[in-house]
Amino acid sequence: MKLPRRNFLHLAAGAAALPVVSRIARAQAYPTRPVRVIVGYAAGGGTDIFVRLIGQPVSDWLGQSWVIENRPGAGTNIATETVARSPADGYTLLGVDSAAAANATMYDRLNFNFIRDFTVIGMVRGPLVMVVHPSVPAKTVSEFIAYAKANAGRVSMGSAGSGGTGHGSGELFQIATGVKLIHVPYRGAAPATSDLLGGQVQVLFSGPPAVIDHIRAGSLRAL
Repeated sequence: MKLPRRNFLHLAAGAAALPVVSRIARAQAYPTRPVRVIVGYAAGGGTDIFVRLIGQPVSDWLGQSWVIENRPGAGTNIATETVARSPADGYTLLGVDSAAAANATMYDRLNFNFIRDFTVIGMVRGPLVMVVHPSVPAKTVSEFIAYAKANAGRVSMGSAGSGGTGHGSGELFQIATGVKLIHVPYRGAAPATSDLLGGQVQVLFSGPPAVIDHIRAGSLRAL
């Protein structure tokens, strides 16, 4: 099925962090050992923080450790393929966001089929916040639009990776406003936020967990 670009971006931006399990086996005594959760982004981003937040109560409920492993890169495909190739016993889970859906259309060949190889066991939705470096002369979205249009081709937008919620939201923003931003993908929200703090990029669409402390401290400005 071919989706119009605008409709697809709305679907991608609306998805959120998904803990998913590779063809989980229904063992009666599950679990009898620690459960590994592979996250497709660097530590410190929204998906990583979400997985860590639910880790303790899930660990207590399961009676086993919830071991988190970060494997960023290739728009979460490295982590996803690792889990797809793991034994189908429920001991290797995947923490991912809407990139799992976007990658099916962005890449011609993947070594897995997300619909076939995975079962979604949980989903959470949350807002994104548009943040800029304090050097950007804008305190509102309208002021940022004027700034971006006046500096066309020189305003960079960071993201946690191509195809993720932040990237999709940035593309929607450009479609809706007519501005042109230079997309700079990173291996997670944490390195993207770090470069935003350093002024290497000017704007970022991010989940609140990765940027809220910087907003409160005044080192980033939320629009």
